[in-house]
Amino acid sequence: MVLGVRLGTQGWNHPNWVGPFYPPGTRARDMLRIYARGFDTVEVDSTFYAIPAEVIVRSWLESVPEGVVFSLKVPQEITHERRLVGVEALLHRFCARMGVLGPALGPLLVQLSPAFHPNAGNREALRAFIETLPGEFRWAVEFRQPGWLDAETLDLLRQYNVALALADSRWIKRGLVLEMAIEPTADFAYVRWMGEGRRLTDFSRVQVDREQEVAAWGQAVRSLAGRVGAVFGYFNNQYQGHSPESARAMQRLLGLDVVPPELLQEQVELF
Repeated sequence: MVLGVRLGTQGWNHPNWVGPFYPPGTRARDMLRIYARGFDTVEVDSTFYAIPAEVIVRSWLESVPEGVVFSLKVPQEITHERRLVGVEALLHRFCARMGVLGPALGPLLVQLSPAFHPNAGNREALRAFIETLPGEFRWAVEFRQPGWLDAETLDLLRQYNVALALADSRWIKRGLVLEMAIEPTADFAYVRWMGEGRRLTDFSRVQVDREQEVAAWGQAVRSLAGRVGAVFGYFNNQYQGHSPESARAMQRLLGLDVVPPELLQEQVELF
């Protein structure tokens, strides 16, 4: 068993999961509670679009048992619209709201736009932004331009204990991303499995064979776990078609406990 690895999915409220993952008849309001019986972490995508009300954040916390961790995406107003410039007040408001989660708060993901190129102005903006990040939170940055993955960027991230988010996606070649896993930039690691651009609409089953890629990533995650204190990894539906099964496949590779859908159904009947 590989210790220190938390695996989950990007989001939990997918209607196509009712039946294959959630028990038949599961209501949207019950999905997170049931999800937390199968996985101990989740990446929240909705925070990318807006800072949620405090009552919503508290409802997440109240829906899961102790030990479940939420990783959250930084709002696009910070990353895509303002491009990291003049965002201090907004970032402070976001952090204060997410701080409501307390020990259930995982890393905060700064996902940069593919249009955020590694030119002099953007490098200056990135440095100024990272220098002002509140140190009491864990931060990860995802770049979508391979030119960012150079010594200057990696040294900056290491200086402030910010993780380079490792994403299997269409923006940067998998081989280069796997190379980046050899030398982590923080005392934790953050991995995202996104897919390569095809647009699936049915998320009820695995539709893309990525057995070889998952095996390669399994080795990388094992290696990461030996170098950092914690690894957080999240699968998107677009990666194979049904992210719960992708996450379970990785759990099996790493010797982690796997909760099958039929057990979720048995457990929910206790309520």
